Amino acid sequence: MTTFHSKPADQPEIIQFGCLKDNYSSLLHDPATGCTAVVDTPDADEIMHQLDKQGWHLTHILTTHHHWDHIDGHEQLKKHYDCQIIAPALNRDQIPAIDQTVSNGDQIQVGEISIEVLATPGHTLGHVAYYVPALSAVFVGDTLFAMGCGRLFEGTPQQMWQSIQVLRALPDQTAIYCGHEYTLNNAQFALSLEPDNSALQQRVKEVESLRASGLPTIPTSVIQERQTNPFMRADIPRIQQRVGMPGASASKVFAEIRRRKDQS
Repeated sequence: MTTFHSKPADQPEIIQFGCLKDNYSSLLHDPATGCTAVVDTPDADEIMHQLDKQGWHLTHILTTHHHWDHIDGHEQLKKHYDCQIIAPALNRDQIPAIDQTVSNGDQIQVGEISIEVLATPGHTLGHVAYYVPALSAVFVGDTLFAMGCGRLFEGTPQQMWQSIQVLRALPDQTAIYCGHEYTLNNAQFALSLEPDNSALQQRVKEVESLRASGLPTIPTSVIQERQTNPFMRADIPRIQQRVGMPGASASKVFAEIRRRKDQS
């Protein structure tokens, strides 16, 4: 998948790239100090290739959750770069070689870049997201996808709905960097719930065009997901009507949407 820069070269940068079959990883670089973080490590060799291409040295690994395709490269990268591994406190026994654990509200630094930790349980109980206000970006792992969300392997629908609300409350133009390229499949499911949603119709056309050209559909944005993601819209009356649950609590509607997606 195409690698791209989200910021000019003389400013802090985010470079996103594909790993494995459909994973994404991202490098976050501070040119003022030379510090560079990677968000999750699906493939150490690909991450090292991207670092070498930029001439950057890895100083931090930011871990969203403990699933293998997000931590598989931790030990190889730590051995090669002597970098610092930061991971959710609830996963301290499931992630190798952790140097620092983090929980909701913690602040961390990658050079001069300030990062806020947001607890986003649901996909896993310890899942966290990393919000970078100065770059208007959030790295959400598998909590949220473009027009979708992660399966509930450990958490409850109530927990996941609360986590999605946390992300939904971020500023409109915040770029959302997700852990996987699932957008085309998610788009078709979203259309089944809101076939008359004009913003969704337009987004699906964009996604189809991007994928036909082999281009990523990520990052998405908070405003785009508010308008098109059924999992973020469980408190919208027309969504509730479509699933036959008018007036039901948003968390129960969310649970029903997730059940339908799991069976689709």
